[in-house]
Amino acid sequence: MSGILAGKRILVTGVLTEASIAFQAAKVAQNEGAEVILTGFGRLSLVERIAKRLPKEAPVIELDVTNQEHLDGLADKVREHLGEDARLDGIVHSIAFGPQGAFNFLEGSWEDVSTAVQVSAYSYKSLAMALLPLMGEGASIVGLTFDAQIAWPKYDWMGVAKAALESTNRYLARDLGPKGIRCNLVSAGPIKSMAAKSIPGFEELADVWNHRAPIGWDLADPEPAGRGVVGMLSDFFPRTTGEIVHVDGGVHMMGA
Repeated sequence: MSGILAGKRILVTGVLTEASIAFQAAKVAQNEGAEVILTGFGRLSLVERIAKRLPKEAPVIELDVTNQEHLDGLADKVREHLGEDARLDGIVHSIAFGPQGAFNFLEGSWEDVSTAVQVSAYSYKSLAMALLPLMGEGASIVGLTFDAQIAWPKYDWMGVAKAALESTNRYLARDLGPKGIRCNLVSAGPIKSMAAKSIPGFEELADVWNHRAPIGWDLADPEPAGRGVVGMLSDFFPRTTGEIVHVDGGVHMMGA
């Protein structure tokens, strides 16, 4: 099969519904020639059903990024699907979570904040290290962020967690660069996904895009962000690492 990911093997986390950026990234990756493996947490049967809606059904591995046993066994689980001489050419980190308390900046407890940071930022490094034995020269890790340069309305400690993710990406790029592994983030605008439903005041946050995206933005269309992920997984950016690529309709560049 031809395509910019022809022959590559990609692990994609964070698929829950067809409205998720991760699903679109997996779909575009397959259409571009990649073999895809998914991971799921909690509602594994839901992920397995969604996996059947891809152009080619993908296997699903259970993964809780806060569970060290899951992380320690992840490479072996991938080998079960790809073989003992398995290699991974790409990882998509599309994992974020904040308890309700994390969406109240002044009242948020450390327990809420630490959970948000662990799941949304530290897991980026954890996932990379768990799969490092399978990656080599030319591999690419791509995560999803939400522009942390801005104090967005209602986003609160999740914004801080995304800032931590963006910093983590730079340090991971520094340390994995000598191994030939690239680490980049795609900063997408708001998408009406299942994850968005857990953000209090999401509509107020998303309304910024209705007025300020110079090239337009569709809250119901995760495909542009998914395509951005696939672009960064490909070999078309062989010396790009530690970067944040904005796929947000241009909102990030607009002045106050």
